[in-house]
Amino acid sequence: MPAAETLDVRRYVGRWTLNAASHVGRVTLMLGDVVRSVNEWRIWVPRAMTEAWNIGVGSLFIVLLISGFAGAVTALQARYQFTGTIPIYYLAGVIVESIVLELGPVLTGLILAGRIGARYAAELGTMRVTEQIDALESLGRSPASHLILPRVAAGLVMIPALTVIADVMGIGSGWFSMRLVLPITNADFSYGARTFWRPFDATYSVLKAFFFAGSITVISCYMGFTTKQGAEGVGRATTGAVVSSSVLILLLDVVLTKLLLNQ
Repeated sequence: MPAAETLDVRRYVGRWTLNAASHVGRVTLMLGDVVRSVNEWRIWVPRAMTEAWNIGVGSLFIVLLISGFAGAVTALQARYQFTGTIPIYYLAGVIVESIVLELGPVLTGLILAGRIGARYAAELGTMRVTEQIDALESLGRSPASHLILPRVAAGLVMIPALTVIADVMGIGSGWFSMRLVLPITNADFSYGARTFWRPFDATYSVLKAFFFAGSITVISCYMGFTTKQGAEGVGRATTGAVVSSSVLILLLDVVLTKLLLNQ
């Protein structure tokens, strides 16, 4: 490899490393401000309740729709792949475990990364480029307690709750789809679901949703809070928030599965 190309690669890797370290440092400082703002609960709690209402009510329909289709498709694919090779009640276990362990939390996280992450980044980015955040700081108010902590707290509460609703909807849709295409009784479905069910499965689903909520809210708030260069910067921050949150969700999915299920 020519010396010039080697130098370019080193320069690219060095620049990427410095940028990554810079982002990690600024995210850490932002989280430090958020932790210091917890005592200002009279400011952030009412705002968090408003954000929680917006997340829960505004996202409920799309979460139910996506989880319903996921449950139905899982049931139909399980029938296609396993009918005639295993007892029919095993299919109920396949559907329930697939929904609770993977499809429910991951699909909900990815949907909300687009819906909530994009909105948070656009809101905060617009406030930054129009100097509303600068005005807040000049008045001696903390942007962390007024803008960031309410959004993070609302996401940490509502996204796991929406994941539980998605799990229930996906299982119900899978049960209904199986009843349409297979001669399975309610007793068979219940027996198959209980055969493979472990009490930790529900905890695992909620834990994944909690970590996904943290990645969505923190990244989107950070991207919006550090927006520069006007409307173009807002668009870039919004896209970056959705892409970064989605990639981190998939990465966390692998890491949490390895740590919690394959110890």
